[in-house]
Amino acid sequence: MDLSHYTKEFKYNLKLASPVILGMLGHTFVSFVDNVMVGQLGAAELAAVSLGNSFIFIAMSIGIGFSTAITPLVAEADSEENFVKGKSVFKHGFFLCTVLGIVLFLLELVAKPLMYIMDQPEEVVVLAIPYLDLVAFSLVPLIIFQAFKQFSDGLSLTKYPMYATIVANVLNVAINYVLIFGKFGCPQMGIVGAAVGTLVSRFVMLFFLWWLLAKKEKSKAYVTNIKFFKLSKQPLRKLTNLGLPSAMQMFFEVGIFTAAIWLSGTLGKNAQAANQIALNLSSMTFMVAMGLSVAAMIRVGNQKGLKDFKALKRIAESIFLVGFVFAAVFALLFVVFHTALPDLYVDLDDPANALDTAEVVKIASTLLLAAAVFQISDSLQVIALGALRGLQDVMIPTVITFISYWVVGFPVSYFLGKEEAYGSLGIWLGLLAGLSVAAILLFIRFNHLTKRLISKSAQSL
Repeated sequence: MDLSHYTKEFKYNLKLASPVILGMLGHTFVSFVDNVMVGQLGAAELAAVSLGNSFIFIAMSIGIGFSTAITPLVAEADSEENFVKGKSVFKHGFFLCTVLGIVLFLLELVAKPLMYIMDQPEEVVVLAIPYLDLVAFSLVPLIIFQAFKQFSDGLSLTKYPMYATIVANVLNVAINYVLIFGKFGCPQMGIVGAAVGTLVSRFVMLFFLWWLLAKKEKSKAYVTNIKFFKLSKQPLRKLTNLGLPSAMQMFFEVGIFTAAIWLSGTLGKNAQAANQIALNLSSMTFMVAMGLSVAAMIRVGNQKGLKDFKALKRIAESIFLVGFVFAAVFALLFVVFHTALPDLYVDLDDPANALDTAEVVKIASTLLLAAAVFQISDSLQVIALGALRGLQDVMIPTVITFISYWVVGFPVSYFLGKEEAYGSLGIWLGLLAGLSVAAILLFIRFNHLTKRLISKSAQSL
């Protein structure tokens, strides 16, 4: 087929993906600012935020993963012009995400004592507990926001969640500044002030997105006059059957990157710092692939509703192609600047820590070469997952992600990541192995399903 059949889709694909990418990059930037602000208080405070967030990220991966079930079902109903079906999906998804947000909050409270048996400094745990209490409660508005966001994405209204995220991020930074350091007559609350900023901004983010959607003609009827407790078993079952495997997919992937952080810690503080630098840089480029994954989920869901499977396959392949182009560019940048980028994260003029700084930069530079290689794999696997979610195919992909990350990736990271083996590079070789296996198997799965759907469609004519 002519390449133009794919490239002509680039403009619309990027139009859908760009707001998602910008919103996610906003979250990443605020996380960076949070760390810089809290870091001014001292190492113990920064360690406490890191420890508290390690609990939160696991819960977030489950909640956000579950909510993705809403998007393909809304996209399918939208293309069918079936308002009743679309509102039913949103209402039941809204209900399930509310329940899940409350459950995850309660589980975080129950899990708090684990901090005391994780061999963490007592000073850090004492600081982390009150921080975790507030940030755990912020999971409730965050997961409910995800229901609205995934619904909005399903209607191809991807810019409204971006607007809400930007407003929340600006508010979060402002509250952090005032409450962490006690500015303008406010009490100096330290890291608890950072937790308050997160909690308030997430409630504002939720209500602002609802307000935007309630004003928009296309979405107004969906998000108003919701009979919240008038529920039916079939939509609940459908969303749960799609949502739970999707949650597990995200959990398995977030889990192996969390494991990489803990494995790096066994190699010492310099390896840990270098790992954090490489993860932070690669997570920024990953946001582009995530945005394209959402675009794939929306467009595949639309074409599934229209039952145009040839167009579905072509459109998805066009998103794979644009993802590959971005990944190749990022890979090239990491290779060219692998020695310069880590310098942004360290103080090169500090003579007291010159030896440690040099080691951190050296390790991080090597890890960025590994990150350059897995840009392609990481992009392909997450876009393929988005396309498969658009097809509402989740069970086999869940098995694939588990095998890729925990049967292949983690053992490689564990054995090659030992100090007597390859150290930090060995850990990242495990990540590369897991992502590569996932990319190959998920792409094969998508190709197999779409060819089968095209064949069945042709036979029915």
